[in-house]
Amino acid sequence: MVVVALVLIAALSFPLRDVLYSGISGVVVSSSLLSAIVIFCSDALLKLLVLGAVALTITCWFRDRPPFLSLASGGIGAGIGYVLSELIKAIFREERPCNSLDVLTAMACPASGDWSWPSNHSVVAAAIATACTLVVPKLAKYAIPLAIVIGLSRVGVGAHYFHDVVSGLALGTLSVIIAVKVLPELLQKLVPARYWVSL
Repeated sequence: MVVVALVLIAALSFPLRDVLYSGISGVVVSSSLLSAIVIFCSDALLKLLVLGAVALTITCWFRDRPPFLSLASGGIGAGIGYVLSELIKAIFREERPCNSLDVLTAMACPASGDWSWPSNHSVVAAAIATACTLVVPKLAKYAIPLAIVIGLSRVGVGAHYFHDVVSGLALGTLSVIIAVKVLPELLQKLVPARYWVSL
């Protein structure tokens, strides 16, 4: 249901992509403080989310097999989502808005040929947030807002259109949901029981 909603939002926002992009990135670039905050959110929060997921995965390895298998499956799903994102970029080759529009941006624009749709940051952020939420539902109140902020910050710094971000969130979420449904049983067969540690 969440993925369908995200796809609809992406589709509906596509015709307004220039307006949304100029509005969001314009507000950010007009304030040095806001620019610094958004740049921080764009990369540092993604690293924080990755670190949190790694810590949770290590904890589950030592404590509980099923959550570890779900997290490991989610990690594989995140990787698949990223690869799919790169393939989509290579096929559709949407130019970055900062390259196709005459605008100032908070961050240097990626070179032409570093395609825009979908946003890889958003794919990875949504994938990690989804995996952590599926394993520990209480983390949803932290992980999901973090993923959304990371995605929107990519528009704020001038690197992506709004629909790039929402599409990335949908792709990351869907890839992990499918992986967590399909892979844990396979992983359990691949990892011998002697490798599991119980505290």
